[in-house]
Amino acid sequence: MGDAVLDQHVRTYIVLKLKSKPNRLHQLSKTYVSAKSQAQTLETLMKMEWFTEEELDIVRRGRNAKSYTKAKNTDIQTYKKSTALEAIIGYLYLESHNERLEQLLTTIVNIVDERA
Repeated sequence: MGDAVLDQHVRTYIVLKLKSKPNRLHQLSKTYVSAKSQAQTLETLMKMEWFTEEELDIVRRGRNAKSYTKAKNTDIQTYKKSTALEAIIGYLYLESHNERLEQLLTTIVNIVDERA
């Protein structure tokens, strides 16, 4: 769920804010939503102490959850970190914590933009 929410937010951002043409959409969105990018972003958020204690529990549970699929194009640690970020996004979405979700998605985009 979290990966879909992040992907939609990023694609909307790219089309509306960056004024990108739809044919470049996929290329640009990979910068934000790849497992490697998500893992790096989670590390940055953790250093910033961005999450509440409750959110940290969700992040840890997402990171430590048993994976039933093999990580594609990345190592297992990167995959687990990206899964953890997707878990907290999905949690905020499903619990309708819309304001906090929007803060997180905006922060994620800003972190990736600063890295680029």
